[in-house]
Amino acid sequence: MASSTADDLKKTLGDLDKDSFISLLSKLIGEAKFVQNNPPDLIPQEDRVVKHVLASLLPLSTTTGGGPLLINHVTYHPGRGNVIVEYPGTVPGKVLSFVGCHMDVVTANPDDWEFDPFSLSIDGDKLRGRGTTDCLGHVALVTELMRRLAQTKPKLKSTVVVVLIANEENSSISGVGVDALVKDGLLNKLKDGPLFWIDTADKQPCIGTGGAIPWKLHVTGKLFHSGLPHKAINPLELAMEALKEIQSRFYRDFPPHDKEKVYGYATPSTMKPTQWKYPGGGINQIPFECTISGDVRLTPFYNITDVTKKLQEYVDDINENITNLDSRGPVSKYVLPDENLRGRLTISFDETSSGVACDLESRGFHVLCKATEEVVGHVKPYSITGTLPLIRELQDEGFDVQTSGYGLMSTYHAKNEYCLFSDMAEGYRVFASVISQLED
Repeated sequence: MASSTADDLKKTLGDLDKDSFISLLSKLIGEAKFVQNNPPDLIPQEDRVVKHVLASLLPLSTTTGGGPLLINHVTYHPGRGNVIVEYPGTVPGKVLSFVGCHMDVVTANPDDWEFDPFSLSIDGDKLRGRGTTDCLGHVALVTELMRRLAQTKPKLKSTVVVVLIANEENSSISGVGVDALVKDGLLNKLKDGPLFWIDTADKQPCIGTGGAIPWKLHVTGKLFHSGLPHKAINPLELAMEALKEIQSRFYRDFPPHDKEKVYGYATPSTMKPTQWKYPGGGINQIPFECTISGDVRLTPFYNITDVTKKLQEYVDDINENITNLDSRGPVSKYVLPDENLRGRLTISFDETSSGVACDLESRGFHVLCKATEEVVGHVKPYSITGTLPLIRELQDEGFDVQTSGYGLMSTYHAKNEYCLFSDMAEGYRVFASVISQLED
């Protein structure tokens, strides 16, 4: 192996090979139709992506004798593999890793797109297709990084590990991706160094994410003709007033947290409705029931369990004191004493997930910031209340997780998704700088 210092390593790795990157990305986007993740209708076959990654890296691996890469294709469900790629360093226990590049995508309807989502098209700097930003573009990017390391064979102190994962976009089927890898201890040695989760966007460190509490507020009243509203309990009015009260209490008990400013959160914790359902009927009929659904997006400085407990307490208290709730007009009411009827609320929760606050004192964070400033020209870490539940699980397991990404937030999960080659090229240089800095 050629000797390498921190200063000349970046020269050795050079710039992202555009032709090679686009060639690989074209193959990956060509598989996007088959790696859409929306069970039970669409179950991805990530090994369709894996085969292209292996075609690029196996010739440079110990498997074939053609190079230094150690490659482990780990499959828990047929056709749904993960790939761990390792470029060995010389110092035992010194490691850095790029994890989180996932080989499944969200769904895309070609009828809604201005171009074919399932084949790569190029418009100047734009690389267009489902998965270019999230996350097949990153899969291609880290594959190219490992290919270049294997070709140039720099003598590194650090072992560099890339983990490509299955099943990131949907958690209804478990035991497929990074959760299974962690459970089996296959990532344990990555705890010895910074783990960079590469699945965000806009080229800046994402240092905080949100937790999510999906909720359903079911409201029962009494059905009656709308011309005789005094004989009904209107569940729609009850739902609106109750939700207003619940939200008011939520914002009183979980106000903006001081640390949100430190982390640069775009918003504080929020609770809001996003869906409304009722059983139908004529416009002259007050219905019997309705359901409002929504979510809480929670910054990581509050506890999910505390919030769900409080929400249940709010509902219980409103039910107990329902006559104290504001009503709407002179005959709007939530109790019919003569009929011994009361309106009633019940709240339920779907699967919750906790947010993440990255360690701002860790070496990994400082190295990522320095690399970003060096390559992009400025560094401005940010936080959002979008969810990345997998990284919270890694953090809880003892990994030093930092996050970044080189697609575009504006096209994340969107129609007409694209990334910019220039952004991916900068991402490659950030990775090279991170590896170089961690040699010191």
